[in-house]
Amino acid sequence: MPRARAGSARHRKKVRLFRTVSGYAGPRSTLYRSAKEALTHAKVYAYRDRRARKRDFRALWITRLTAACRARGIPYSRFVGGLRAANCTINRKMLSELAIHDPKAFDAVAELAKRHAVKDAA
Repeated sequence: MPRARAGSARHRKKVRLFRTVSGYAGPRSTLYRSAKEALTHAKVYAYRDRRARKRDFRALWITRLTAACRARGIPYSRFVGGLRAANCTINRKMLSELAIHDPKAFDAVAELAKRHAVKDAA
């Protein structure tokens, strides 16, 4: 009985891999071993960074809110504490958008936070 070889299956596997890495630079798009390693790393980075993106955006929103709160004379921590005391459930993303696109509405939210933050501190 002749030895079974993975000829067509292996070729299909390589074609699929090379189609995936077609835009990569240098040997990472032409040599099988380099391409396979590059694709493995790419998948690891993609998985990791889908989670990191969420952290990065939250940090951006908090940075924007910190600047907006300081301009209105209240520290970020007291702002968030005041909103929590006021049972205001607007998330940081929407607060950041308010601070940028609707400053008057953010002023009202900041005043609400100030009123409730002062009550807690006193």
